[in-house]
Amino acid sequence: SPLHDIPLWADKTRREANMIVEVPRWSNAKMEISLSEPLNPIRQDVKKGNLRYVCNVFPHHGYIWNYGALPQTWEDPHHIDPDTNARGDNDPIDVIEIGERVAARGEVLRVKILGTLALIDEGETDWKLIAINVTDPAADQLNDVADVEKLFPGLLRATVEWFRLYKVPDG
Repeated sequence: SPLHDIPLWADKTRREANMIVEVPRWSNAKMEISLSEPLNPIRQDVKKGNLRYVCNVFPHHGYIWNYGALPQTWEDPHHIDPDTNARGDNDPIDVIEIGERVAARGEVLRVKILGTLALIDEGETDWKLIAINVTDPAADQLNDVADVEKLFPGLLRATVEWFRLYKVPDG
């Protein structure tokens, strides 16, 4: 299983982790690592018997970054996070990768972690790590979220707005 067999850290001293891509940038199908199936394949999420898709959040189409998860991580639903005062969402820790290349589903990227975004989703903590592929041309210029704002003005605001709005059309 990629979730269990791929190491979390590619280079811990450089804050470089491995990321499993679940959803390539600009796509709409909501894909996720299945925790209930052997070998943890990436499957399309189903809610109330229907395949899930994210709606476009104007002016964006689908996910505005490559989206995935860190291997060997899990947000514990029995632990109340002191920063959010909510329990974990029972999933691996999510990563949004902001580089220029559209990654492939299932691809493993070596990413530099730049910052975090804490969400409360249906009463549960859902951490999002903001990262950049270490092979991206901008990777050497990015070390934290302040650098993201300088190099990609408005991307962090667009990210927060996307997470605020993407479920609205579904009620």
